[in-house]
Amino acid sequence: MNKHHYCIIMAGGVGSRFWPMSKTKHPKQFIDVLGIGRTLIQQTFDRFKLLCLPENIYVVTHESYKKLVQEQLPEIPAENIICEPARKNTAPCVAYTSYKIQVKDPKALVVVAPSDHLILKEKTFVKAIGSCYEKAAAEDCLLTIGIRPLRPDTGYGYIQFKELDVKGKDTRIKKVKTFTEKPDHEMAVSFIQSGDFLWNSGIFVWSVTSIVKAMEKYLPEVADLFREGKNIYNTAEEKKYIDKVYAQCKSISIDYGVMEKANNVYVRSSAIGWSDLGTWGSLYQHIPKDKDKNAVVGKNVLLFQSKGCIVHVPANKLAVIEGLEDYIVVESGDTLLICKKQDEQQIRNFVNEVKARKGEKYV
Repeated sequence: MNKHHYCIIMAGGVGSRFWPMSKTKHPKQFIDVLGIGRTLIQQTFDRFKLLCLPENIYVVTHESYKKLVQEQLPEIPAENIICEPARKNTAPCVAYTSYKIQVKDPKALVVVAPSDHLILKEKTFVKAIGSCYEKAAAEDCLLTIGIRPLRPDTGYGYIQFKELDVKGKDTRIKKVKTFTEKPDHEMAVSFIQSGDFLWNSGIFVWSVTSIVKAMEKYLPEVADLFREGKNIYNTAEEKKYIDKVYAQCKSISIDYGVMEKANNVYVRSSAIGWSDLGTWGSLYQHIPKDKDKNAVVGKNVLLFQSKGCIVHVPANKLAVIEGLEDYIVVESGDTLLICKKQDEQQIRNFVNEVKARKGEKYV
């Protein structure tokens, strides 16, 4: 295994659309949402162990989740759990970890990925990332993984690519033409019909040299803050310095801050069985169904005259459900959610209303 291969797992999000299972104190990346015995972050770690040495895998999370990361990923060295003092989107996270890794290994090649995505075809995924590592090592470029769209989904970002020959043997790697964030339905349909758009998976690959160079060019106000800490990273003074930097740093995504502006961006089209598992509806697509198309996680669920539902209850709970069609039924701790699948985008509003009426206890 290449000692210069690194991975950064981003694990600081709350995942409010997966409420009530995902809550502020215990968000979805730390939950076994598929009922298979491994949480989403554990599955992500298992996947990247096929590409990187465990000591080269970093987890970036919020300070409040450090204990959860340690409990669920005991193989990761304690110093590789990077705690952000505040949520400032993905660009500060990338800047921090890139400069920190560069101090350790200037030749590092890094894949950056969310902790809560589903990837069913791991061998294909490993091949895709390996190919991106190879290109990132050979030239100054920034790469992302693109997914062939299955439907005109308005919840994903889209990447348009150029059908041009590029250097390298992997013909799936194309030059990026444009990024579009969450289009309306009509635009999404036109993207699908054009044939030159992919879903943006939010998985990136680059050398630390290339990403640092790009951030210093396109996002200098963020890069400058973290570059000044080069002599402080991996020392006892790091936390104090980072607390100060995050207080000054603006919140901005790496997509908007760098990827949409750079001219050396490539996308690799990859059929990896991907889902961002952003909603209960997306989870429904990946759970085995009974004869009535109900997707059930829970050992003691009895359904009668019910169709097309997703039901997620603890293994020790008995749930008897009758007469529901296309509903979400989720019990977690002291909270029960029952809503129509078509209204799942309202869940964030439900969470806000619960917070306003009942306080923080249930969210």
